Amino acid sequence: MKVAETRNLKKTYHFGDTEVSALCGINLEIEEREFVAVWGPSGSGKSTLCNLVGLLDTPTSGEVVISGRTAAGLGDAKRSELRNASIGFVFQNFNLIPVLTALENVMLPLQIHGVSKTEAAKRAERLLDEVELGERLHHRPQKMSGGQQQRVAIARALVTDPSLVIADEPTANLDTRNANLIIDLMRRINHEKGAAFLFSTHDDRLLDRVDRRIHLQDGEILEDERL
Repeated sequence: MKVAETRNLKKTYHFGDTEVSALCGINLEIEEREFVAVWGPSGSGKSTLCNLVGLLDTPTSGEVVISGRTAAGLGDAKRSELRNASIGFVFQNFNLIPVLTALENVMLPLQIHGVSKTEAAKRAERLLDEVELGERLHHRPQKMSGGQQQRVAIARALVTDPSLVIADEPTANLDTRNANLIIDLMRRINHEKGAAFLFSTHDDRLLDRVDRRIHLQDGEILEDERL
C-alpha cells in the first residue's frame, strides 16, 4: 500500500527577479515498510522534497497524496490534521523543547491530539523504554547526549503511530557510534512497527543501510535504485 505519492511535483522559489526551480516534476511512490534515502549534493532538492511530502510546505504545482488522500486544495487546518495523523518527523537538530523532559517532549503530540495526560504519559513511557531511555524519562535535553536526544526525537515521531516517518539528516550531527545506534534503532522500528521511513541524507553510513536510494540532482531524479 502506498503511504505517500507525488505527481509531477514542482517547487519554484523567487529571489527578486531570479527564479530558482528546486523541484522539476517529481513522480514518486513510497510504499509501507520501505526504508528510503533521498540523496544528492547541496541544493539538489532533497530537503525541499521531504518538506513537501511531509506537508510542511506547498508545491508550486503538482500533487502530494498521503495515505490515499490528496493534500491539494486543503486549508491549513486540514493539512495539519492529515500531517499529524499520518506523518512523524525527525530533525537534524532534534527540535526538542528544552524546558520539557524527555517524557513531556514525547507526550506533546498526543496531547495536541486531545489524548488524556495519563494515557499520553503511558504511551510515551512505553516508547522511551523501546528506544532504551527508560531511565532518562525526566531528563531535559541539555542533560542528554546527541544520540540520546535523537532517540527522544524518534520516540516523539512514532508516538502517534504514523504510517510514514520523514527524517532530515538524522545522523548528520552524530559520531559514528551514535549514528550506527540510531540507524539500528530506525531499522528495527521499520521492521517491527511497519512504518515507512524517508530520509534526506548524504551520510554513507545511512545510505549503506537503506532498501532504496533516490538520487536527486538539480531538482530531478537521476536514479531510483532498489537494493
